[in-house]
Amino acid sequence: MTPPEGGHKLPTSPVLETPTVSPRTLTAKLGVLLTPILEALVRALAHVSADVLTMTGLALTGVASAFFALAGGPGWVSPAALRAGGAIALAGAVFDMLDGRVARLRGRETKFGAYLDSTMDRYSDMLLYLGLLILYARLERTGLMVLVWVAAFGSFMTSYARARAESLIPRCPVGLMERPERVVLVIAGAILNKMVAVLWIIAILSNVTAIQRVVYTYVELKRGWSTVFMPRDEKRADE
Repeated sequence: MTPPEGGHKLPTSPVLETPTVSPRTLTAKLGVLLTPILEALVRALAHVSADVLTMTGLALTGVASAFFALAGGPGWVSPAALRAGGAIALAGAVFDMLDGRVARLRGRETKFGAYLDSTMDRYSDMLLYLGLLILYARLERTGLMVLVWVAAFGSFMTSYARARAESLIPRCPVGLMERPERVVLVIAGAILNKMVAVLWIIAILSNVTAIQRVVYTYVELKRGWSTVFMPRDEKRADE
């Protein structure tokens, strides 16, 4: 990420703060487990531009996509290639987790850096789905191609629904299936050779999440969620 004018010295405080609240999601728990490793990697890569880390993560995801695409063909499949793609996608995800932390450590967070990171995340998502789409096209599995498309569509709409909502309301904090969960699932599906089951989960829950956000935004714009859960007596007093 491009440093602000004047630059900043490296802070001496810890790279990552220890969470004070017990994590509730799978990815939050995973993040807590990986915190010591991430701290070490952030310090080791503190001299590297966060933008370089962002683009490295995207490049690794592109390689993972190629492994997905080449994991099968007419009459044959290669679970080993799928697992290799999953391992490479995991490496790409690690770089994706590091870029923002490195920028904070260096005191060089910028709005453009955050924008670039978010935009590259969308490309990374679509690259993984593209690899799977090509794989199932090579296997001549039309139904699974449609499933990949529905999962990709839901993933895109989940992100869009939140971004658009937060241009109208302060926050849209709802949703069963956000990006970290989707990435973890795709990687796990590849490594465990359970990709079809994973795609079904993502296809259903990502679209449910998009709908949740539409409903949340509608209620928030109409009357606010605080009035929905307000006791009946208080509602009458306000009327």
